[in-house]
Amino acid sequence: MAMVSPSLLSADFGNLQRDVEMLNESECDWFHLDVMDGVFVPNISFGFPVMAAMAKHARKPLDVHLMIVQPEKFIKEVKALGAAVMNVHYEACIHLHRVIQAIKDEGMMAGVTLNPHTPVDVLEEIASDLDLVMLMSVNPGFGGQKFIPSMVEKTRKLKQLLERNNSKALIEVDGGVNRETGRLLVEAGADVLVAGSAVFNAADPKAEIIALRNL
Repeated sequence: MAMVSPSLLSADFGNLQRDVEMLNESECDWFHLDVMDGVFVPNISFGFPVMAAMAKHARKPLDVHLMIVQPEKFIKEVKALGAAVMNVHYEACIHLHRVIQAIKDEGMMAGVTLNPHTPVDVLEEIASDLDLVMLMSVNPGFGGQKFIPSMVEKTRKLKQLLERNNSKALIEVDGGVNRETGRLLVEAGADVLVAGSAVFNAADPKAEIIALRNL
């Protein structure tokens, strides 16, 4: 059974509290919050005031994904939200080991995200320190993109790398995830599915979450 972390990037920003309450009542595991700065990725999403408003109503753990430059500057702010997971991009961190340790020191799960072009091998030396690895299965920056098929094999390679290093890190995948792609990812070793459009555009979002969990 997969964990499901619906991406609030696909929620109705005019009715955020309604959508957060809907997720509270669903069987989702986490709330996935995508922070974009218009620098690391070509888009701007939302920042800490909006996330704090969501956190006030959320009754599930927050899975915060920083698609920004210098994410280490905001570790304490992410912790202050009450986040359970903090995800930073490998490509954005010059001193990745230091950032991972700082996240763990704040009591959060430390996650590293890889863009589609970044090979999993870059995590060889740090795999045993990680709580989570997230693979982007689209190019980060916009919701609703089409899944990149080669990311299924990349998930399989990551699973092998983690096992080789005796890492207990969860594998999370974000981008173009639906029932069809999700099934392939879970078979390849994914533990957590981030689904935005598939959930919020569904006729019955709660039923869609159940279907994704049962892949």
